Amino acid sequence: MKEQEPKVTGIGGIFFRTKNPEKTNAWYGENLGLAITNYGSSFEFRNAHRPEEINYLQWSTFPEKTDYFNPSEKEFMINYRVQNLEGLIEKLRKNGVEIVDKIETYDYGKFVHIMDPEGNKIELWEPIDKVFTEMGGATTK
Repeated sequence: MKEQEPKVTGIGGIFFRTKNPEKTNAWYGENLGLAITNYGSSFEFRNAHRPEEINYLQWSTFPEKTDYFNPSEKEFMINYRVQNLEGLIEKLRKNGVEIVDKIETYDYGKFVHIMDPEGNKIELWEPIDKVFTEMGGATTK
């Protein structure tokens, strides 16, 4: 079944370090119209295969000294939306990809981190978007 093929299906988030996250968030809200929350901004979009379904992309700033991006020393981290996270991790292990941690499960999906060959930490997310839809709140549209 194609829908269960372990793969990336889109971008789930863009995270970057900043000297002053609150000031940076305010700037993006005031000047570019992002709907800012405590976690940055959630962008709404429609699932191409199920247009009635709302999906989300998270844009977030992090403090300059955060260890969340470790072991990467880069200023950013990309979160990719995936389907069949367990199957993808199995495939990545077979391919010799560095898996940074174990899969963690939350109400809004499953997460794990890997490293690419350039030393970029990547967050993989198998989302449960309906949780965000049910929560409501400000989103960037």
